[in-house]
Amino acid sequence: MKIAMVGFGKMGHMIKTAAEACGNEVVCTVDVVAADADVKVAAGDYEAVARAVKESGAQGIIEFTHPTAVMGNIKALLPLGLPLVVGTTGWVDKEDEVKALAASCGGAIMRSSNFSIGVNLFYKVVAEAAKLFNEYNEYDAATWEMHHRQKADSPSGTALSIAQVVMENFKRKTETEVDAFHEKPAENALHVSSTRCGFVPGTHAVFFDGPADQIEIRHTARSREGFAYGAVHALEKLHEGILNGDLKKGNLYGMEIFG
Repeated sequence: MKIAMVGFGKMGHMIKTAAEACGNEVVCTVDVVAADADVKVAAGDYEAVARAVKESGAQGIIEFTHPTAVMGNIKALLPLGLPLVVGTTGWVDKEDEVKALAASCGGAIMRSSNFSIGVNLFYKVVAEAAKLFNEYNEYDAATWEMHHRQKADSPSGTALSIAQVVMENFKRKTETEVDAFHEKPAENALHVSSTRCGFVPGTHAVFFDGPADQIEIRHTARSREGFAYGAVHALEKLHEGILNGDLKKGNLYGMEIFG
């Protein structure tokens, strides 16, 4: 597949390597600051981003940029009609708007807070654990995540996805609390805490704590390589699904397309 990449920072370089290792051709890289990007655009010039992608002859797009730019990129790229995979987080509150845009322009978009296979299996492990502990009222639950200090959003998109999985199965928790507590937390509040330090690729943990013991479930990424390959496989799957009719344009998809 011919792939255009919007965002060519550290993650973008890793995705390019992964895409080529999987037999794809990266025909265009677009970035605001990267000196080695094929096309450099001014910050906020989303029309230039879309024009560069269109002129490249790409068959699909992977977007990995910044939370402040992601919505502008999505609005510019979706009308191109190419399968679009978005790895940038920080726009979960805009998903309804993106669904409406995809439906109106016939674009196909896939997003995930984390494309790692291990993380997506971790979601399933957490769901089963939460179901079990939901039966025992003496247990409380909380989540925590840690990332490198260059990460722009907090908590991570993955942490928010994990929190949603916990709340769907641990019924005593019905809302998240991401700020510091200045008073006793409400019983229904799931604390989602974050740490930013050094060069950590990503660590996520879920705790079930009772009067006699604590059970911790943890996922630790050794590098971001798993995210890169996952994003490439996601675009391949989205592109293939549209071609064979299993998936339809005009929709916003998640990791459920992997079955």
